[in-house]
Amino acid sequence: MRLARITFVCILVLSFLALTACSPVKPEGQLTLQRGTFTFAMSGLYKPFNYHETEKGSRLTGFDVDIGKALAKEMGLRPNPVAVPWETIIAGLQMRKYDAIIGSMGITNKRKKAVNFTDPYYRSGAQIFVAKENLSIRSADDLKGKTIGVVKATTFKDVALEYSSDIVEYTSDITALQDLPTGRVDAVITDRAVGLYAMSKMNFLIKDIDTPLTEDEMGIAIHKGDRELRQKLNQALEQIIKDGTYEKISYRYFNRNILRTTTDENNKE
Repeated sequence: MRLARITFVCILVLSFLALTACSPVKPEGQLTLQRGTFTFAMSGLYKPFNYHETEKGSRLTGFDVDIGKALAKEMGLRPNPVAVPWETIIAGLQMRKYDAIIGSMGITNKRKKAVNFTDPYYRSGAQIFVAKENLSIRSADDLKGKTIGVVKATTFKDVALEYSSDIVEYTSDITALQDLPTGRVDAVITDRAVGLYAMSKMNFLIKDIDTPLTEDEMGIAIHKGDRELRQKLNQALEQIIKDGTYEKISYRYFNRNILRTTTDENNKE
């Protein structure tokens, strides 16, 4: 029995050493894993934030990609965006397969236990959208008794039920938003950035109403040990916001600055 126990302990130790050996160690004093290159990960499946542009040889593109490239340039590094399955993306960061995650990752207390985050690089949340010509809904209070469209199995349904029991469920945000001009639904509650993209790039005849009902902050995830990289990224983010680079990228995709809330936009005007 004692021999078996010793053998079991040895196996555990060897397994731990094998796992450790598979995780690259960043050279001491080096900002990124590969000198001169900033490698950042995303799913590649979340249009318009990060996706493969088939017309350009399946190259990764989108808002997240452009922000990553701008940050890399500001830090004097070569950008290297990579697509990774979302379910393993944090594990990959912990194993040092890339320097950061720029993939529209919401900052949550649970994730903070596994990674560090930069300052938010955009804000989103549950937003009300109506047909462009709709004049009867001007705020969340006007949703009472109205027909609201939401995507199935999302938290948006819970938000909608706070205002009305007349809910129509859809399989996609795009389908729901397309139904607004037809009058099948009075309003749609979905992710703010998704709706803004449909407005600015897909020419949907819709508009956003009031401020978001909820607000989520998206951050760049960094390995727990990379304090210097986190500091450099925050400095670079601050600079591209200050010099107008961030706003230029944001307007390219959403026709507005998505770092600001709707309240900020109204105050600016």
